[in-house]
Amino acid sequence: MAAPNSHDTHATTEAEGHGGGLPQFQTQHWAGQMGYLLVLFFLLYILIAKVFAPRLRRVMDERRDTISAAVATARQVQAEAAAQAAAAQAEVAKARADARATAAAAKARVTEEANARQAVEEAAVNARIAEAEAAIGKTRDAAMTNVSTIAADATAAMVERLTGKAASAAELAAAKGAA
Repeated sequence: MAAPNSHDTHATTEAEGHGGGLPQFQTQHWAGQMGYLLVLFFLLYILIAKVFAPRLRRVMDERRDTISAAVATARQVQAEAAAQAAAAQAEVAKARADARATAAAAKARVTEEANARQAVEEAAVNARIAEAEAAIGKTRDAAMTNVSTIAADATAAMVERLTGKAASAAELAAAKGAA
């Protein structure tokens, strides 16, 4: 018998039922592969269902709770800020009203004081005017008294010059009464 050749050995192994190609496609290995596939599938399913999914769900729930709490806090802070803004606006409006009232009161007080000073000054001026008018009246009356004396003297001097003789007191009095 001749020595078997390597090519012949390969042919004989194929003939014995090993058919060549990939073992995954050989039907005799499918049962074991399906078993391993089911074991790995259930192992991964249990790991995902019991370990990874609850952790992921817990993280997502914590994130949702954190976001909800942050939104609620933000709304509360926004409401407080709106209330504080409204209170500040009310305070500003009250301060403006108080300032207007204070300014009006100060203006009225200043106007009243100015009117009082003006009245006092007018009274003082009117008193001075009255005093001056009285003094002028006295001076005028005194001057008028002197005027009639001066007029009588001037008349007597004119009559004496024109006529050459002095006028009597009776004539002067009659002339004074006629004027």
